[in-house]
Amino acid sequence: MTTTVLSPAPPTDPDPSTDPAPPIDPALLTDPELHATGDPHAVWAWMRAHAPVHRQPATDLPAFWSLTRHEDIREVYRDAAAFSSRYGVLLRRAALGDDPGGGLTLALTDAPRHKQLRSLMADWFNTRAVRGLEGHIRAATRTVLGRALERGTCDVVHDIAGRLSLSVICHILGVPERDHEALYRWTNEAFEAHTSLVAHPRIVEYFEELLLQRMERPTDDLISALVNGTVDGELLTEEEVVLNCENLIGATENGRLALIGGVQAFLEHPDQWQRLSDDRRLMPGAIEEVLRWTSSATHSMRVATRPYEIRGRQLDAGDRVVLWLPSANRDEEVFADPYRFDVTRSPNRHIALAAGEHFCIGSTLARAEMRVLFTELLDGVRRIEQDGPVRRLHSIHVNGAESLPVRLTAA
Repeated sequence: MTTTVLSPAPPTDPDPSTDPAPPIDPALLTDPELHATGDPHAVWAWMRAHAPVHRQPATDLPAFWSLTRHEDIREVYRDAAAFSSRYGVLLRRAALGDDPGGGLTLALTDAPRHKQLRSLMADWFNTRAVRGLEGHIRAATRTVLGRALERGTCDVVHDIAGRLSLSVICHILGVPERDHEALYRWTNEAFEAHTSLVAHPRIVEYFEELLLQRMERPTDDLISALVNGTVDGELLTEEEVVLNCENLIGATENGRLALIGGVQAFLEHPDQWQRLSDDRRLMPGAIEEVLRWTSSATHSMRVATRPYEIRGRQLDAGDRVVLWLPSANRDEEVFADPYRFDVTRSPNRHIALAAGEHFCIGSTLARAEMRVLFTELLDGVRRIEQDGPVRRLHSIHVNGAESLPVRLTAA
């Protein structure tokens, strides 16, 4: 790949302990504008050195603790008994209260219900299932790339990554192909408005209709598994089925951002693309480096269930704890030269896909989508270059490009 630089590079000297600059206000991290046009990595770097466990007072958001070190974030992820997902896993304005999906969806449940819900879905995302999906992933990838190559220009966000990731999860759920375009349009409207998918009435209505169909005529898909599966001997309610479908569709935003971020990373580091082109055996490590580098989930939140001490700071039961994942994946104590994109990086202990009980159920699928997309680009595209300005998302929840226009030349 060849291109001009898409966006300013992160700071070349991320160690603020050697930087005489004045302290940085951690409250900047809750400003979407920083993530869209500024440099949040500078804030995280300063916090890792000076305030790795920081108490943020209440504003329109409730008060919360910020964690920025890899070790601390991993500790919270792995202690699901002390840090609950039940009350929401993203910062919400205090006026909105707790997430209404709490206790109902895979992402917003604690043990033992989380494990029981996960068991209903796990067979659709394990290694064997994903291996069986690779033909569909490859066909979908060739379709979107073929259309892009015919036009010569496209937006990676909307024309490649978005449609690819949605096509795959719709296939798993059992959404008929004729409805993919409408669902893509509705989910895009919700993503662009930075609202929950359940706030889009047509999405909820669509899945309500689909689950009623599956109640009458079950098929071999995940919606049928949810409709007919039981937890503690009880069928899931219609609300639980719809919310879990929404949860899985919503998770595609992180998946597509990883795909987009991977393309952007290789555009910005053409030497790494060349290394991968020269030696395809580097693909598994390249995928892990893309996941670390992009860290598409900007934060994840937990609520302390009991008093807990981290680095000498005392957390109380009920305190919100925000885990800044891009910061963990640039932690100087874990990653050598963390601001360098390196497809040969080893070891690579990133936590872009979380850890512990809530480790991303779609992790194998996400890696497969990246492997297929990068392989098809290597095989079928001779040249890809930037074709306009890149816009970044205005969000504190997810990060990446909102628009990534490119020009492609077929091999």
